Amino acid sequence: MHKLISELTRLYLLDEQQLYLEAGGGAQPLTPAVLARHLSGEHTVPVQLLQDRGHGGLTRALVLEFGGKGGGEAHWSALCAIANAVQHELDLPAPAVSISGTAFQLWLSLATPVPAGQARQFVQLLRTTFLPASTDILAAAPPDYVEQVALPPCLQPSGKWAAFIHPSMGAAFVDEPGLDMPPPPAAQLGFLESLRSINPAQFAQALAKLQGHAGLVEPAPAPVPVAAPPVASPATAPGLLLQDANLEDIVRWLHARNIEPTFRHRLP
Repeated sequence: MHKLISELTRLYLLDEQQLYLEAGGGAQPLTPAVLARHLSGEHTVPVQLLQDRGHGGLTRALVLEFGGKGGGEAHWSALCAIANAVQHELDLPAPAVSISGTAFQLWLSLATPVPAGQARQFVQLLRTTFLPASTDILAAAPPDYVEQVALPPCLQPSGKWAAFIHPSMGAAFVDEPGLDMPPPPAAQLGFLESLRSINPAQFAQALAKLQGHAGLVEPAPAPVPVAAPPVASPATAPGLLLQDANLEDIVRWLHARNIEPTFRHRLP
């Protein structure tokens, strides 16, 4: 359990924001003991992913939830579309995938926290760029950006378990995205250990790409090619034939094109 807590902290939590909400609405520290009871199913707590004390509202976990009444296949397809775009269009590390008991969730980890407004814009641009509302289900229940969540694995009030899953398993949960039994902690740890956080340069580049696609920023002008200066050599003169050039002409002609000649063979 200690290793699982360590991986969850590495990927999604900050010391300043490790808070959960009591039944009465008050925030309390998310200590390892509290988190251990949560993960074991003894006492499930909602975790506040947005830290809004002292730093103006920061987060390092971007969680999108795909769910709602019906449309399990559509929601899973939408999650796959976003997950693939994150990796192949934006060149970001693979996100984690989980089932919450009622929905699918996609987890992006940031190495450095970002302001909440920037996180919301990033998620919104992900949706509008890679997930047009092409079906009634997605139009009525688009993926939500989640700021408060029960960290998987945990026991939900419905009696179902939330858990991280391998992306290849998602289609098996389209009818019921939850587990009847608690998932093995070692398996949950295995899903998280190989994940990497998005570093600041990667996030900035991906956000700029999304903003450019949405027309929010001017695309950078393409570099103007610089013509190579003319080489004052008979070997570059129009109409020069190889039979008219000596060895020195040929070497200068090759150097003008950044080609280094080598002479390894002797003519008979």
